[in-house]
Amino acid sequence: MRIARFSIDGNVAFGVVEGDAAPGAEGELVLDIIKGIPFADFELSGTKVPLSKVRLLPPVLPNKVVAIGRNYAEHAAELGHAVPDAPITFFKPSTSVVGPGDPIAYPSFSQDLHHEAELAVVIGRMCREVPRERVKDVILGYTCANDVTARDVQQREQQWARAKGFDSSCPLGPWIETDLDPSDLTIQCTVNGEQRQLGRTSDMVRSIEDLVVHISEAMTLLPGDVILTGTPAGVGPLNVGDEVAVTIEGIGTLTNKVIKRG
Repeated sequence: MRIARFSIDGNVAFGVVEGDAAPGAEGELVLDIIKGIPFADFELSGTKVPLSKVRLLPPVLPNKVVAIGRNYAEHAAELGHAVPDAPITFFKPSTSVVGPGDPIAYPSFSQDLHHEAELAVVIGRMCREVPRERVKDVILGYTCANDVTARDVQQREQQWARAKGFDSSCPLGPWIETDLDPSDLTIQCTVNGEQRQLGRTSDMVRSIEDLVVHISEAMTLLPGDVILTGTPAGVGPLNVGDEVAVTIEGIGTLTNKVIKRG
Protein backbone atom coordinates (compact mmCIF):
# COMPACT_ATOMS: atom_id res chain seq x y z
CA MET A 1 0.00 0.00 0.00
CA ARG A 2 1.24 3.47 -0.93
CA ILE A 3 0.14 6.17 1.51
CA ALA A 4 0.49 9.80 0.48
CA ARG A 5 -0.12 13.05 2.30
CA PHE A 6 -1.49 15.84 0.15
CA SER A 7 -3.34 19.11 -0.01
CA ILE A 8 -6.33 19.98 -2.16
CA ASP A 9 -8.45 23.13 -2.01
CA GLY A 10 -6.63 24.20 1.13
CA ASN A 11 -7.29 20.95 2.99
CA VAL A 12 -4.67 18.39 4.03
CA ALA A 13 -5.41 14.67 4.01
CA PHE A 14 -3.90 11.22 3.64
CA GLY A 15 -4.80 8.93 0.80
CA VAL A 16 -3.94 5.54 -0.66
CA VAL A 17 -2.34 5.79 -4.08
CA GLU A 18 -3.98 3.53 -6.65
CA GLY A 19 -2.66 2.68 -10.10
CA ASP A 20 0.67 1.81 -11.69
CA ALA A 21 3.42 4.39 -11.12
CA ALA A 22 5.91 2.71 -13.46
CA PRO A 23 7.14 4.81 -16.43
CA GLY A 24 4.91 4.25 -19.45
CA ALA A 25 2.06 2.74 -17.43
CA GLU A 26 -1.40 3.48 -18.72
CA GLY A 27 -3.98 5.33 -16.70
CA GLU A 28 -3.67 8.05 -14.11
CA LEU A 29 -2.80 7.56 -10.48
CA VAL A 30 -5.62 8.38 -8.10
CA LEU A 31 -5.87 8.89 -4.35
CA ASP A 32 -8.56 7.20 -2.26
CA ILE A 33 -8.89 9.53 0.73
CA ILE A 34 -8.33 7.94 4.13
CA LYS A 35 -10.76 8.46 6.97
CA GLY A 36 -8.47 9.46 9.83
CA ILE A 37 -4.72 8.96 9.91
CA PRO A 38 -2.56 6.02 8.81
CA PHE A 39 -1.02 5.41 12.25
CA ALA A 40 -4.09 3.53 13.45
CA ASP A 41 -6.75 1.36 11.88
CA PHE A 42 -8.40 3.35 9.13
CA GLU A 43 -10.99 3.07 6.42
CA LEU A 44 -10.95 4.33 2.86
CA SER A 45 -13.61 6.91 2.15
CA GLY A 46 -14.20 5.84 -1.43
CA THR A 47 -13.75 9.47 -2.46
CA LYS A 48 -11.07 9.46 -5.14
CA VAL A 49 -9.12 12.34 -6.63
CA PRO A 50 -6.57 12.28 -9.46
CA LEU A 51 -3.01 12.65 -8.26
CA SER A 52 -2.51 15.39 -10.85
CA LYS A 53 -5.12 17.54 -9.07
CA VAL A 54 -3.39 17.60 -5.68
CA ARG A 55 -0.12 18.84 -4.23
CA LEU A 56 1.91 16.09 -2.65
CA LEU A 57 3.30 17.02 0.76
CA PRO A 58 5.98 15.33 2.84
CA PRO A 59 4.37 11.94 3.59
CA VAL A 60 4.80 12.59 7.33
CA LEU A 61 5.65 15.52 9.59
CA PRO A 62 8.09 13.78 11.94
CA ASN A 63 8.65 14.80 15.52
CA LYS A 64 12.27 13.91 14.82
CA VAL A 65 14.44 12.59 12.02
CA VAL A 66 17.21 10.33 13.29
CA ALA A 67 19.91 9.90 10.66
CA ILE A 68 22.77 7.44 10.39
CA GLY A 69 26.20 8.35 9.07
CA ARG A 70 28.70 6.14 7.21
CA ASN A 71 26.43 3.10 6.92
CA TYR A 72 27.82 2.17 3.49
CA ALA A 73 31.52 1.26 3.46
CA GLU A 74 32.23 2.75 0.02
CA HIS A 75 30.66 6.07 1.03
CA ALA A 76 32.76 6.20 4.18
CA ALA A 77 35.84 5.50 2.07
CA GLU A 78 35.08 8.20 -0.50
CA LEU A 79 35.08 10.77 2.31
CA GLY A 80 38.28 9.38 3.76
CA HIS A 81 36.71 7.71 6.79
CA ALA A 82 36.67 4.22 8.22
CA VAL A 83 33.44 2.42 9.01
CA PRO A 84 32.68 3.36 12.65
CA ASP A 85 32.60 0.77 15.40
CA ALA A 86 29.09 1.95 16.37
CA PRO A 87 26.46 3.72 14.26
CA ILE A 88 26.93 7.47 13.96
CA THR A 89 23.60 9.09 14.78
CA PHE A 90 22.51 12.68 14.35
CA PHE A 91 19.26 14.64 14.12
CA LYS A 92 17.65 16.64 11.37
CA PRO A 93 14.94 18.95 12.79
CA SER A 94 11.33 18.85 11.64
CA THR A 95 11.89 22.24 9.97
CA SER A 96 14.34 20.60 7.57
CA VAL A 97 11.60 18.43 6.04
CA VAL A 98 10.14 19.27 2.63
CA GLY A 99 8.13 17.22 0.18
CA PRO A 100 8.29 16.11 -3.44
CA GLY A 101 8.60 19.05 -5.81
CA ASP A 102 9.50 21.47 -3.03
CA PRO A 103 12.66 23.52 -3.50
CA ILE A 104 15.95 22.88 -1.73
CA ALA A 105 17.21 26.33 -0.70
CA TYR A 106 20.98 26.57 -1.03
CA PRO A 107 22.18 27.80 2.37
CA SER A 108 23.97 31.14 2.36
CA PHE A 109 26.67 29.85 4.73
CA SER A 110 27.89 27.07 2.41
CA GLN A 111 29.70 26.80 -0.91
CA ASP A 112 29.63 23.01 -1.22
CA LEU A 113 26.17 21.47 -1.09
CA HIS A 114 25.89 17.69 -1.64
CA HIS A 115 23.11 15.19 -2.33
CA GLU A 116 22.81 11.96 -0.33
CA ALA A 117 20.14 9.49 -1.53
CA GLU A 118 18.77 7.36 1.30
CA LEU A 119 16.09 4.86 2.23
CA ALA A 120 13.92 6.32 4.99
CA VAL A 121 12.11 4.22 7.59
CA VAL A 122 8.79 5.62 8.86
CA ILE A 123 7.81 4.56 12.39
CA GLY A 124 4.17 3.53 12.83
CA ARG A 125 3.72 3.31 16.60
CA MET A 126 5.24 4.63 19.79
CA CYS A 127 8.05 2.37 20.89
CA ARG A 128 11.28 2.14 22.84
CA GLU A 129 13.81 -0.60 23.58
CA VAL A 130 12.49 -2.54 20.59
CA PRO A 131 13.73 -6.15 20.48
CA ARG A 132 15.06 -7.28 17.11
CA GLU A 133 12.19 -9.69 16.53
CA ARG A 134 9.65 -6.85 16.96
CA VAL A 135 11.23 -4.27 14.66
CA LYS A 136 8.89 -4.99 11.75
CA ASP A 137 5.90 -4.44 14.03
CA VAL A 138 6.84 -0.80 14.73
CA ILE A 139 7.51 0.21 11.11
CA LEU A 140 4.71 1.74 9.04
CA GLY A 141 6.70 1.71 5.82
CA TYR A 142 9.45 3.25 3.74
CA THR A 143 10.02 6.31 1.61
CA CYS A 144 12.76 8.10 -0.33
CA ALA A 145 14.96 10.71 1.33
CA ASN A 146 17.73 13.11 0.41
CA ASP A 147 20.06 13.93 3.30
CA VAL A 148 21.20 17.22 1.74
CA THR A 149 24.48 18.26 3.32
CA ALA A 150 26.59 21.40 3.43
CA ARG A 151 29.81 19.42 3.11
CA ASP A 152 32.20 22.29 3.79
CA VAL A 153 30.33 23.16 6.98
CA GLN A 154 30.28 19.52 8.06
CA GLN A 155 34.06 19.35 7.66
CA ARG A 156 34.83 22.46 9.67
CA GLU A 157 32.25 22.14 12.49
CA GLN A 158 32.38 19.31 15.02
CA GLN A 159 28.60 19.16 15.33
CA TRP A 160 26.56 18.54 12.16
CA ALA A 161 23.48 20.49 13.23
CA ARG A 162 23.97 23.32 10.72
CA ALA A 163 25.53 21.22 7.98
CA LYS A 164 22.65 18.74 7.87
CA GLY A 165 19.79 20.49 9.68
CA PHE A 166 19.20 23.67 7.71
CA ASP A 167 15.76 24.43 6.28
CA SER A 168 14.86 22.18 3.29
CA SER A 169 17.77 19.77 3.91
CA CYS A 170 15.49 16.74 4.29
CA PRO A 171 13.26 16.09 1.27
CA LEU A 172 10.97 13.08 1.82
CA GLY A 173 8.54 11.36 -0.53
CA PRO A 174 6.75 10.85 -2.73
CA TRP A 175 4.74 8.50 -0.47
CA ILE A 176 5.13 5.70 2.07
CA GLU A 177 5.25 2.14 0.77
CA THR A 178 3.99 -0.21 3.49
CA ASP A 179 4.41 -3.55 1.70
CA LEU A 180 8.12 -3.77 0.98
CA ASP A 181 11.13 -5.92 1.82
CA PRO A 182 13.87 -3.30 2.33
CA SER A 183 16.79 -5.72 2.52
CA ASP A 184 17.99 -5.50 -1.11
CA LEU A 185 16.66 -2.50 -3.01
CA THR A 186 18.32 -0.35 -5.65
CA ILE A 187 18.97 3.27 -4.63
CA GLN A 188 19.74 5.78 -7.36
CA CYS A 189 20.37 9.51 -7.44
CA THR A 190 20.42 11.62 -10.59
CA VAL A 191 21.21 15.30 -11.03
CA ASN A 192 19.76 16.88 -14.18
CA GLY A 193 19.19 13.36 -15.48
CA GLU A 194 22.81 12.25 -14.97
CA GLN A 195 23.35 9.31 -12.63
CA ARG A 196 25.44 10.17 -9.59
CA GLN A 197 24.69 7.41 -7.08
CA LEU A 198 23.76 3.78 -7.60
CA GLY A 199 23.77 1.29 -4.75
CA ARG A 200 21.77 -1.38 -2.96
CA THR A 201 20.42 -1.51 0.55
CA SER A 202 22.03 -4.93 0.93
CA ASP A 203 25.35 -3.05 1.13
CA MET A 204 24.40 -1.38 4.41
CA VAL A 205 26.94 -2.02 7.15
CA ARG A 206 24.13 -2.27 9.69
CA SER A 207 20.62 -3.45 8.86
CA ILE A 208 17.39 -1.65 9.56
CA GLU A 209 16.81 -4.03 12.48
CA ASP A 210 20.22 -3.07 13.90
CA LEU A 211 19.44 0.64 13.58
CA VAL A 212 15.98 0.53 15.16
CA VAL A 213 17.29 -1.52 18.09
CA HIS A 214 20.25 0.84 18.56
CA ILE A 215 18.22 4.06 18.37
CA SER A 216 15.30 2.86 20.49
CA GLU A 217 17.68 1.84 23.28
CA ALA A 218 18.22 5.56 23.84
CA MET A 219 14.97 7.27 22.94
CA THR A 220 11.27 6.79 22.42
CA LEU A 221 10.23 6.74 18.78
CA LEU A 222 6.84 8.24 17.96
CA PRO A 223 4.42 7.58 15.09
CA GLY A 224 5.68 9.45 12.05
CA ASP A 225 9.29 9.65 13.21
CA VAL A 226 11.79 8.94 10.44
CA ILE A 227 15.10 7.07 10.41
CA LEU A 228 17.53 7.79 7.56
CA THR A 229 19.62 4.69 6.93
CA GLY A 230 22.73 6.13 5.26
CA THR A 231 23.79 6.80 1.70
CA PRO A 232 25.76 4.76 -0.85
CA ALA A 233 28.88 6.06 -2.58
CA GLY A 234 28.73 8.75 -5.25
CA VAL A 235 27.71 11.81 -3.27
CA GLY A 236 28.51 15.04 -5.06
CA PRO A 237 27.81 18.72 -5.51
CA LEU A 238 24.52 20.47 -6.11
CA ASN A 239 24.24 23.91 -7.66
CA VAL A 240 21.44 26.43 -7.93
CA GLY A 241 19.17 25.35 -10.78
CA ASP A 242 19.95 21.63 -10.48
CA GLU A 243 17.15 19.08 -10.37
CA VAL A 244 17.99 16.18 -8.09
CA ALA A 245 16.00 12.93 -8.07
CA VAL A 246 16.18 10.00 -5.64
CA THR A 247 14.69 6.74 -6.92
CA ILE A 248 14.30 3.64 -4.77
CA GLU A 249 13.15 0.32 -6.15
CA GLY A 250 9.61 -0.51 -5.06
CA ILE A 251 8.85 3.00 -3.83
CA GLY A 252 9.19 5.64 -6.53
CA THR A 253 11.03 8.88 -7.24
CA LEU A 254 11.51 12.00 -5.11
CA THR A 255 12.43 15.06 -7.18
CA ASN A 256 13.45 18.52 -5.97
CA LYS A 257 15.08 21.57 -7.52
CA VAL A 258 17.83 23.63 -5.91
CA ILE A 259 17.13 27.35 -5.66
CA LYS A 260 18.99 30.32 -4.26
CA ARG A 261 17.98 31.00 -0.70
CA GLY A 262 15.98 34.18 -0.55
